[in-house]
Amino acid sequence: MDNLYNKYNFDEKQKIQIKKGLFEGLKVSWYAKPEFSWEQMEEIRMGLEDCLDVSVYAKPEFNSYQMSEIGAGLKQGIDVSLYAKPEYNWEQMNQIRLGLEDNLDISIYAKAEFNDGQMEEIRYGLEDNLDVSLYAKSEFSPLQMKEIRIGLKKGLDVSPYLNPSIDYKEMLRIRLELGSNK
Repeated sequence: MDNLYNKYNFDEKQKIQIKKGLFEGLKVSWYAKPEFSWEQMEEIRMGLEDCLDVSVYAKPEFNSYQMSEIGAGLKQGIDVSLYAKPEYNWEQMNQIRLGLEDNLDISIYAKAEFNDGQMEEIRYGLEDNLDVSLYAKSEFSPLQMKEIRIGLKKGLDVSPYLNPSIDYKEMLRIRLELGSNK
């Protein structure tokens, strides 16, 4: 093992992850590679300990947070191939995973054009069986989406503020005014 350490010049934290894996009898060849940070090594090691198919995420293009989200999906038995893609950051992966766990139609928001906040607002709308097609557009900020979603949830006609050029604070004002007329 010393030859491996010397050959790749692992830092102390990487060595610790390799030693932990060896102690547990794991196949450390999955992560004992210089291209992995110690955090990535730790995620892969923990996946091996949980008997997960680490081949899905034991790749340098995923950071440790992304690896964690993929591992969480594998633990839940969901189809992680729908979000185990480098173009999604870990927060986006989290929103897609949560939608899959709730059996939602994630195809509406599992798009790299949406940031995690937008994905979250669309997911909340899907959970409430709202017509998210009205606001599932990248032109709307998460705060604008929230105002539209709340209006829809309250049964309001959101058309007066269903416009990405209207600031979310103005949307809030309009929504509150519409709500007071009900």
